[in-house]
Amino acid sequence: MTHKARKRFGQNFLQDTHVIDNILMTANPERDEHWVEIGPGQGALTAPLLTTGVKLDLIELDRDLVSYLAHKFANEERLTLHSQDALTVDFSQLATNSTRLHIIGNLPYNISTPILFHLLNNSSCIRQMIFMLQKEVADRICADAGSKTYGRLSVMVQSVCETQKLFDVSPGSFTPQPKVESTVLKLSPEINKYPQILIPDIFKLIVRTAFSKRRKTIRNALKGIINEELLLSVAIDPFCRPETISVASYITLANKMAGNQ
Repeated sequence: MTHKARKRFGQNFLQDTHVIDNILMTANPERDEHWVEIGPGQGALTAPLLTTGVKLDLIELDRDLVSYLAHKFANEERLTLHSQDALTVDFSQLATNSTRLHIIGNLPYNISTPILFHLLNNSSCIRQMIFMLQKEVADRICADAGSKTYGRLSVMVQSVCETQKLFDVSPGSFTPQPKVESTVLKLSPEINKYPQILIPDIFKLIVRTAFSKRRKTIRNALKGIINEELLLSVAIDPFCRPETISVASYITLANKMAGNQ
């Protein structure tokens, strides 16, 4: 039984066993941990994961692949297969007995950012996330304030997770070969170094609005939401641009606004 990769699902199947071994060595799965694999494809990573003795949930949207995986892993009692879009999964419902999840996957390039934002909303039940992403996306996630790649995605992910680029992967490691380089990235919500965000919706509004007008000064970008006095009260120069403001400063600004309501 074979499956042809479908462009509409952004499918590029990992086939390089050396890369798979490196991912598993970095992930270091241990027996009885609860893992969730998003977009398992043909099971190249699934099979070696199962040999470690973890409990594993697979989330796959492509119904043909669901049938393929159900047949391939029919005798695996520790595996649960979900025919579902990852964007609709309530990960807190998968995390049973207060055990945090380990999330892993080769995320489709065309929807990787929405999936990441969805997972950030579920971060309280996640211990770590290890993903294969387009290198450009990984660079944006890990970017520092003031760099050209620093933006909304950088701030939102870093506000919740410690980020770590592990290693790059060439197009030749996939079938079919993508036209871009990939990066394996580790995100750790448990070791987030920033203060708690008091009202997440306020934080999201500020960051989204600021970077939708990133060529403007922060004062003008947030006009109608935050005044100049509030910016000055948290030591943000009203005339600086959104991409120069640190993650910590965005959190401080959001928490100050929340406290004034």
